[in-house]
Amino acid sequence: MNSVSSFSPSVKDCYPQEFVQSANQPLLIDVRSGFEYAMGHAPSAINLSLPRIIIGMIPMFRRWVLPQWFQDLPKDKPIAVICLTAHRSPIAAKQLAKAGFAKVFNITGGMVEWRRLGLEIQTNS
Repeated sequence: MNSVSSFSPSVKDCYPQEFVQSANQPLLIDVRSGFEYAMGHAPSAINLSLPRIIIGMIPMFRRWVLPQWFQDLPKDKPIAVICLTAHRSPIAAKQLAKAGFAKVFNITGGMVEWRRLGLEIQTNS
């Protein structure tokens, strides 16, 4: 989890296998839609869609759009974000870094790469 990403100095890229093998895994947020998440997600991932993150960064909407567990997160809590192909997650990661989270990781390759590597997947059934 050390390669620095080009899109933000405070966001680092993390390969899926690095995340899985990490002794102290960051909180994993899946920024896809609820439907995509239900179809298959990383076992430890919590779903919070990109639109909710973006709208939730606007102070007047924060308490209405962001779940309480997210609002209560300490800013020094390491967070990793994942999406389908790593197109939405860098946007979410940048928003989280701008919101003051100090340790933000982007899972490179998204769930497509996660599946390609044969890593564990859970579904909501």
